[in-house]
Amino acid sequence: MKKILGVMVVCLLSACASQTTQPTSDIEDRSLGVRGGEGARDGMRTDGFGLSPLQDPNNILSRRSVYFDFDSFSVKSEYRDLVLAHAAYLRSNANAQVLLQGNTDDRGSREYNLALGQKRADSVRNIMLLAGAREQQIEAVSLGEEKPRALGRDETSWAENRRTDILYQGEY
Repeated sequence: MKKILGVMVVCLLSACASQTTQPTSDIEDRSLGVRGGEGARDGMRTDGFGLSPLQDPNNILSRRSVYFDFDSFSVKSEYRDLVLAHAAYLRSNANAQVLLQGNTDDRGSREYNLALGQKRADSVRNIMLLAGAREQQIEAVSLGEEKPRALGRDETSWAENRRTDILYQGEY
């Protein structure tokens, strides 16, 4: 009986001590026009010529604003590919971090606009998280009406101010 118990204890301890290793490989997601290569710097990959896809005007990642309808925080379908491309970039660049700044036009109270700006930033953040970006890579804040892009008092100016801006670390 002691031998059987001893063998069982040894088996149990050896099973607990064993470690399973997962194979590692450098797999890069090249979907949605995200390009990577040699010369990674600060978690931002380049195209091999020193140009980051975040600055390449031919890459969707160079677009950094998601615009909203009046009094809305739903991401329009025309901006979903943009948000998904940034999420894919974050997924394939573990060191990259973004700040999402929710903005509003100047109509409405300051408190209302701060809340709406936060909802806009959170909407973009939620899509990025669902697409595989990690929580620690994304911070969402509201600027409300405090940082307008356009100063006019017309629909064109207001539409320009109803947005969430995507800023990568080093840009804010």
